[in-house]
Amino acid sequence: MTTARLAPFPDDWTRALAVVAHPDDLEYGTASAIARWTSEGRAILYLLVTRGEAGIDGMAPEQAAAVRAQEEINSAKVVGVDTVDFLDGHRDGIIEYGLPLRRDLAAAFRRHRPDVVLSVNHRDTWPGGWLNMADHRNVGLGILDAARDAGNRWVFPELLAQGLEPWSGVHHVAFNASPQPTHAVDVTGFLDRGIASLAEHRAYLAGLGDGTTDHDAQLRGAAESAGARFGVEHAVEFEVVQL
Repeated sequence: MTTARLAPFPDDWTRALAVVAHPDDLEYGTASAIARWTSEGRAILYLLVTRGEAGIDGMAPEQAAAVRAQEEINSAKVVGVDTVDFLDGHRDGIIEYGLPLRRDLAAAFRRHRPDVVLSVNHRDTWPGGWLNMADHRNVGLGILDAARDAGNRWVFPELLAQGLEPWSGVHHVAFNASPQPTHAVDVTGFLDRGIASLAEHRAYLAGLGDGTTDHDAQLRGAAESAGARFGVEHAVEFEVVQL
């Protein structure tokens, strides 16, 4: 992980769309920052590329999809988010980077018109060197390309027929848990809500089969470490890409 000084997260925005591959992706850090931002009156909406149907071993995909989608809706409410949308046509575990994904994301950016897009690590590895999964990498790359696609009326012109006018207003894409963080958000006073949002994923966490993991301590330790680097009690780090 970089030891360079972290900059404060950009503050010149009012509306963000959080886009991730699976239910629970946002709850390992980003949700604490979202809790702060919603408390400040900023509008945050969630968009899930899948319903996490392949995420619970021993539970049929159609059942897991329904369970995990509801857990994400419940989790979002904990941090002040009321709108949770899901894309169709992309399968958990085998999300492909390509034109269908770019088109669906560009349509979402035109529809919701965010200033900022939030997501999770799109790099090949996590901090510490562990391999990142293809779903996260492909969604991250799709977000970066679709943020630009959304502003060009001649890319995916079929979106115009759906009443979706171009949107060039995405100024930053921010990836949590990147091994190359550039910015941080002070989440002192909001960490508990972020941790509570992860706890709403009861079926998923139980399905992991790892009863020894203390997720409270895990998230608290990460926020304390980031806070020490940023000069506050608790922080969440992001790699911010400026468009």
